[in-house]
Amino acid sequence: MSTIKRGGSRFYVNPDDSRIKVPGVTSIIDQLPKDFLKYWAVKLTAEACVDNRDVWIPLAERDPKGAIDYLKGVHRRVSGDAADIGSAAHTLFERLIRGEVVHDRHVHVDVKPHVRWFREWLEEMQPELVYAEETVWSDAHAYAGSFDLIAKVGGELVMIDFKTSKAVYDSVALQLAAYRYADRILLSDTGESVDVPAMAGGAVLHVRPEGWQFVPLTCDEDVFQKFLALREVFDWSREQSKDVVGKPIASGGERATGTERRAA
Repeated sequence: MSTIKRGGSRFYVNPDDSRIKVPGVTSIIDQLPKDFLKYWAVKLTAEACVDNRDVWIPLAERDPKGAIDYLKGVHRRVSGDAADIGSAAHTLFERLIRGEVVHDRHVHVDVKPHVRWFREWLEEMQPELVYAEETVWSDAHAYAGSFDLIAKVGGELVMIDFKTSKAVYDSVALQLAAYRYADRILLSDTGESVDVPAMAGGAVLHVRPEGWQFVPLTCDEDVFQKFLALREVFDWSREQSKDVVGKPIASGGERATGTERRAA
């Protein structure tokens, strides 16, 4: 599925009409405030100032701007490393859920624990694969997104998301609701479009180096309505907000000249 980045947001390109581009689910959910990320970034920078004095102090003496850039980029380097591990784990999870053989000698040492626990989850929960790593598209609400897995678990069809982050965050419920209530799935192998099947609910497979948890999430129609509110906020932030502040019709003080006041 073709995607593009615009202004920090991801857009999916309609395969039938490249003129149609809709925002991705995660870009829409990014409209939520994430104050915890601000404090997390500050904490990492403070820790780097204390722990890496032998790096940035000599750098600051010969290249102050370089030292500032080094400290500013600490949180991006940490999140980038975590994203790399998560991406590698997701790739292997997909191969395993499809029944492919994955040899441990070909798995990076940082991802081996994740693979071990994923295999254990497969053995214990016995999920039946229906769709994996496909794209959903909403014609009614103009969004798209890529989900990890739709499978039968314990006889019920559920939407499943794989997470390797430190915790399962409540925003994932919005993500799963958006996938669950989209209109259709765009199949990558055939290019055909099929209806999103009715599902009993959603869950997160949370895989960490120390173990795994299978966590149910509420992703019902009420949660979906909250996602749609964020969809509106996305349009406001990207487009509508740019047109609401008009030109001054009157002004005063030192900022305005006599000519401007008479014109107003």
